[in-house]
Amino acid sequence: MNARVDSHRIKHETRNQPRSLGARSTIFERRESAVRSYSRSFPVLFDRAEGTRIFDARGRSYLDFLAGCSTLNYGHNHPVLKEALLRYIRADGISCGLDLFTRAKSEFLEALEGQILRPRQLDYLVQFPGPTGTNAVEAALKLARKVTGRRNVIAFTNGFHGVTLGALACTGNRLQRLDGDLPLGNVTRIPYAGYLGDAFDGLGLLEKMLEDPSSGIDRPAAIILETVQGEGGLNAANADWLRRVEAIARSSGALLIVDDIQAGIGRTGQFFSFEFAGIRPDIVTLAKSLSGYGLPLAAVLIRRDLDRWAAGEHNGTFRGNSSAFVTATAALDHFWRDDAFAARAQELGKMLRLRLDSFVMQFPELRLKGRGMMQGIEMPSGEMASRVVELAFAEGLIIETSGPLGEVVKILAPLIIEPAELDEGLQVLFDAIRSASKEGLPS
Repeated sequence: MNARVDSHRIKHETRNQPRSLGARSTIFERRESAVRSYSRSFPVLFDRAEGTRIFDARGRSYLDFLAGCSTLNYGHNHPVLKEALLRYIRADGISCGLDLFTRAKSEFLEALEGQILRPRQLDYLVQFPGPTGTNAVEAALKLARKVTGRRNVIAFTNGFHGVTLGALACTGNRLQRLDGDLPLGNVTRIPYAGYLGDAFDGLGLLEKMLEDPSSGIDRPAAIILETVQGEGGLNAANADWLRRVEAIARSSGALLIVDDIQAGIGRTGQFFSFEFAGIRPDIVTLAKSLSGYGLPLAAVLIRRDLDRWAAGEHNGTFRGNSSAFVTATAALDHFWRDDAFAARAQELGKMLRLRLDSFVMQFPELRLKGRGMMQGIEMPSGEMASRVVELAFAEGLIIETSGPLGEVVKILAPLIIEPAELDEGLQVLFDAIRSASKEGLPS
């Protein structure tokens, strides 16, 4: 998702108006809302996908460094997941189970408990809200306020948590916040790690203001954060900073919510992106790659003593998704039965860092961002980043941008990518950056 201010968005959308798709393009022009965004950057008719590749209707192959914005960590149509889903459908498995007890949900919870929670000594209960990430964030915020009896939430600059009203109140991007044209309150914004440079102690400011009864900050129900800010520009917090946030939450009586929707499920090298810091959030939100197959599924992991919901107090028709339970179970059993997949993701992250380091050294105006397989390059301007995306797409690479001005080219390759494919995509990206640099775009 491109998070740009108005002027930059207008330039970007004008440059990327849909080009000719043939006769079929008219249905999109006639019937689809202008709210669409990714299709503006990639104006072709896509037809099928496999592994790390997506193919257009003419059969051209594109290497996918977007991966459903980290929804396809296991790639497109992974054969193990696909076969599990086909077996379920052929057996007339329940397609809509509301929150009934079903075999599909039972098997998913068993796999989550056995492959993920118990090995990490985590005793979370699992809530299934609506099937998207913003639904999970809404549930987490609502529960935190219910449990603590407080309204205020501490969120961070450049955070992105969704675009429904409660989640949007915690989201930093001005464009997205203004588009709602509704009051977005009960949130106090604090500088994220490194926002004002290494010399400024944003958490020290938060500690002081929470201790001072005259600071104007209401006692918080929760502190919500991403360990790597996906849409905010790949800003990555270090372990010490995260441990300090956890300590502040404990001392202030606030619940710590980690939004692991984009950074979780192996994207940063471990199942949860916060594991490396040794912290234990009170609530964790998951979605995107949780189903493993691109099917909608979201979950809220809740510390056991915090589960104070009344029956049906927070629900929705599609809480849980039977088909997604099936593919999610297959993914957990196949990829997370031991440490091999996580170890491979960590090695890929190191390889990516080395390649990016080597390239960025040639261009002092560029800056490396992110962690693990969630890294990218900050350009001098959003215009240059958009041009890089356009040039890369012309050469068969799908990649997108993030950051407040869309200035960070973000690499979200599937975690099943082979090293040779990673190198292939990076070469296309580096060539695009060189070409864009020579064009003298405004900085």
